[in-house]
Amino acid sequence: MLEEFIKTLLTGNGFWNPLVWILGFIVIFLVVYILRGYGNATYKKGTSQTQSFLSGNPEYEKQFMHVKASNLYWGWTNAMKWIIDILKKMHTGNVSDYVLWFVIVLGVLFIFVGLM
Repeated sequence: MLEEFIKTLLTGNGFWNPLVWILGFIVIFLVVYILRGYGNATYKKGTSQTQSFLSGNPEYEKQFMHVKASNLYWGWTNAMKWIIDILKKMHTGNVSDYVLWFVIVLGVLFIFVGLM
């Protein structure tokens, strides 16, 4: 009877046994639980230990601490402004224009690969 049950689990691509998966998850859980036991026991939730480290600077209100992407990438966008302006002019929002560019780039790529 057990042999017939095992035959039902055999597939053309391998062997499926849910008990092996359950055993695997139990082993993984035990390893994680044991590793977690080696953690620092002096950690206290809700104290200054849970605050973000901001290079020694005190944390203010979140709205003042938020760094906008426009500020974060200012140097890059300023250096690449000439190409970004060209790309903005090319951006129409029309899908057929993007398909046309895709076909053109793909054609150039095929020509390049064909010449090699």
